[in-house]
This record gives sequence, structure tokens and C-alpha cells, in this order.
Amino acid sequence: MADLYNTAAPKKATNLSVNSDLLKKTRALNINLSATLERALKEELAKRKADQWVEENRTAIKSYNEFVEQHGCFGDEFREF
Repeated sequence: MADLYNTAAPKKATNLSVNSDLLKKTRALNINLSATLERALKEELAKRKADQWVEENRTAIKSYNEFVEQHGCFGDEFREF
């Protein structure tokens, strides 16, 4: 599977607005903001890419499911469960 993004790309500084209480409490617990944001963005990117893939392949998935409903799965006759 292809990488979601180039993990070797250089870091880039950015400005963000964050709820002040949330920021205060995360800093009090020494939570690494950059690492946490990167992890959250990676998870969101993966979710969105998966949703995009499903949407792009919706017709093929529907066709395959209809085929399986009509003809069964390949190898069904050999299954013992």
C-alpha cells in the first residue's frame, strides 16, 4: 500500500488557534503538540482517503456484491465451515 504522505518531508512551522484551556491542560501534562497533531492529521487523512476510495469504487463494489448474491463466492463448494 502506498504511503499516505512523504514522512521524510521537512517540517514546516504553522500557526494554529487552539482552545486556551485545552492548550493549558495538555502543556501541564507535557503532551507533545506537534506529534499529537501529526498523529491526528494522519488518522484523519487515512479515514478520508478510505472514504474517497469507497466512493470512487462504489459501482464496482455494488457489481461485485450483486455477482456474489447471484453466483456465490469462488470456492464456496470447497468450504467446510
